[in-house]
Amino acid sequence: MIAYTDSGVKIRNGAPAAAAADLAARERTMAYKILRAHDKSGDPARMKIKFDALVSHDITYVGIIQTARSSGLTRFPIPYALTNCHNSLCAVGGTINQDDHAFGLSAAKKYGGIFVPGNQAVIHQYARERLAGCGKMILGSDSHTRYGCYGALGIGEGGGELAKQLLENTYDVDPPEVVLVWLEGAPRRGVGPHDVALALVGATFPGGRVKNKILEFAGPGIEGLSMDYRIGIDVMTTETSCLSSIWETDDTVADFFRNVGRPEEYRGLKTQDGAYYDALVTIDLSKVECMIALPFHPSKAFPIRRVQREAPAIFAEIEAECDKELPCGVKMDLRRNIGADGKIRVEQGVIVGCAGGMYENISEAADILRGGSVGDGYFELSVYPSSAPVNLAVTRDGIAETLIEAGAVMKPAFCGPCFGAGDTPAHNTLSIRHATRNFASREGSKPGSGQLAAVALMDARSIAATAKNGGVLTAATDVEYEITPREYKYDGSVYDKRCYNGFGRPDSTVELRFGPNIADWPKMPRMEDNLLLRLAAVIRDEVTTTDELIPSGETSSYRSNPLALSEFALSRRCPDYVERSKAVRELERARLAGDVPPEAAVALKSAGGRMANTGIGSAVFAKRPGDGSAREQAASCQKVLGGWANICNEFATKRYRSNCINWGLVPFTLEDGARFPGESGDWVYVPDVREKLLRGDEEFPAALVRADGSKAAITLYVRSLGAEEKLILTEGCLMNYYAAGYGE
Repeated sequence: MIAYTDSGVKIRNGAPAAAAADLAARERTMAYKILRAHDKSGDPARMKIKFDALVSHDITYVGIIQTARSSGLTRFPIPYALTNCHNSLCAVGGTINQDDHAFGLSAAKKYGGIFVPGNQAVIHQYARERLAGCGKMILGSDSHTRYGCYGALGIGEGGGELAKQLLENTYDVDPPEVVLVWLEGAPRRGVGPHDVALALVGATFPGGRVKNKILEFAGPGIEGLSMDYRIGIDVMTTETSCLSSIWETDDTVADFFRNVGRPEEYRGLKTQDGAYYDALVTIDLSKVECMIALPFHPSKAFPIRRVQREAPAIFAEIEAECDKELPCGVKMDLRRNIGADGKIRVEQGVIVGCAGGMYENISEAADILRGGSVGDGYFELSVYPSSAPVNLAVTRDGIAETLIEAGAVMKPAFCGPCFGAGDTPAHNTLSIRHATRNFASREGSKPGSGQLAAVALMDARSIAATAKNGGVLTAATDVEYEITPREYKYDGSVYDKRCYNGFGRPDSTVELRFGPNIADWPKMPRMEDNLLLRLAAVIRDEVTTTDELIPSGETSSYRSNPLALSEFALSRRCPDYVERSKAVRELERARLAGDVPPEAAVALKSAGGRMANTGIGSAVFAKRPGDGSAREQAASCQKVLGGWANICNEFATKRYRSNCINWGLVPFTLEDGARFPGESGDWVYVPDVREKLLRGDEEFPAALVRADGSKAAITLYVRSLGAEEKLILTEGCLMNYYAAGYGE
């Protein structure tokens, strides 16, 4: 089905062949041609990228604009779309969400931006239809910023990187490796794009095989795939932990741009003979089965037929893995969903968002459900088209009618079920979703309160087959149905009537509209010569997601208020983290007031350090933090609480490491394979950290002082910092960097 080759290949006579490393020939890839066209550095060893467009949603855009505004923002220099697809249905916090939306519209008017009102489109569907173009680069404050099958490199990053672009600075990155994804064959009826995507994630995420690399899709299998099918695979490449993706383009892509009224955005992109790739992934589409990704990660992918055969053993294994991640002693019980007849019963199905809510997915789900019923039992089905134009098309073509007749509920464009703000299932039940993620607590349950639900990812086709079978888990390849030939007829008149497009027309006389919950960032301190760090959380899970660092769901409404949001930091993973961090923050405040905190003085004395010019802050250790969302608040909340560092074996993604740097958290790593000896409450003293960072040192000898007073020498590392990143860290954060007069 999927084969991975961890060695170099070149395109020879239109096909991949084994080759020795050839970095010069990497420049012949589609990815590098686009990257170099946007690279302003002139340095082949360090790229400085300027993007063609930006996209954000209503969890992130207020903080981004506030950051840029505090650093001298006067206008949006490139198209910047502010969509309202994450907090549009939340009912937490009174007027909070609509206040944010009013702020967004006023900012679009003031600075010359694009404003997409609530439920008009999910962020990525708007970008596909209105902003993507062959050869372009788009930066989004959402990790699923992927437009590779439209010929555009999309990268998801934290808000600090978008603020840099708004201030006409650059996105700095070391030249990435490129992995060729070679598609062959054609998928069987009933096998959808999510099945291919889950198989790809399952084959590449473990071991970080494509981490921070670019996936370049090519091969004869592409030709037979529709645009909706291609983007259904492409958007999920985020879950492999790659940096971005790009695909060959063809007449199907040209037809898409004609359909959305922008034919000039098409140009042909093809792999080139002699192009070098650092690794190869081969996918035989004809062998892909209907898949299910079990909790709590898209990489826990199994063929549905295998799960049907081996459910007790597989579920027991997944339960044990899940229980390690769950706090408060709550237990996952997947086996309760196995009936006396051995069949797996599901209580909820959801087709939603930038992965599931596409026209073709919804259309084929309707074909499967035609004449059937979801039944009057516990099972329920919700369908969210990804944009108003898609919603209009499924209504005009009778698709929505068929689904409603079968008992499905049609809902507007909204990302909520992807992060726990909609369709929360019942306690300890199984929800199947054509969505992007199934991390712990993203479905809205609260393990700390004893409430727990499990999300499994599946394609819309198998979700519809399960719905037609009354909630009994069913692969779409196991049901008979006829596919109705249909084409998505895009009608952008809804956007024209409802979306504000002010790019190129900033109006400085417009006053920003603020609500009571929209708060400025608190003042951040500048780095002292030395750091004394107290460990406020030590997490030894293999991977720590951004949803654990800052939970999603009801916390989303507070993302425009840094102090209020920080109260939720690590709340579902380490409930005592906030209070520990606050206590350390008070020690630093006492130091700045001239009082020497006794416990800090004792730790310093044991470490052989000195109080003079030593800043006190909290730190988090996690083995591999930052998988998942691009949300910068995973780092900014730590900073607001007085944090100064993350310590880890490795960062799960570049975007989380960038978030740490932009918020002044030193991104320390350990020597490869080393076990961190510290525990919560221990101290880490790092002498001369400011001088070493500015000098470009990568090795930082440090002292660990344990709660019992014993001491151990440890070595921390900070590798591959750019010149600007060193200054951002030593100034204390990105805002301080600009306030100090740095930046172009």
